[in-house]
Amino acid sequence: MGVRRNPYAFTELGVAMLSSVLNSKAAIQINIGIMRAFVAMRHLILNPPANPVQELQQEVKQLKDYIEEVFADYNDINDDTRTQLELINETLTELQAQNKQNGKPRNPIGYLASRQKKK
Repeated sequence: MGVRRNPYAFTELGVAMLSSVLNSKAAIQINIGIMRAFVAMRHLILNPPANPVQELQQEVKQLKDYIEEVFADYNDINDDTRTQLELINETLTELQAQNKQNGKPRNPIGYLASRQKKK
């Protein structure tokens, strides 16, 4: 079967069993420390620390999604603005055509030479 060797480490159950047998203050304090180490290791296994590279990758992905969304909104606004400008130009063209059809002479605006004072 092979040579039996002493274990190099305690299991959590082994520490719990050892603490029930030993009654000295030093042994109890050491067992409490070992149990806390097992709890901390279990906590690290269940909740691994965050990977900074993975966090940065996730942030970059979120930023890319946000930028794509903003540009999509910007393009929508540009299309809407182009449509509105085309409508304004069409309306101005129609108004100019109506003014030409009326044919009424307009009163001149500005400085008139006939109103100058005579010397």
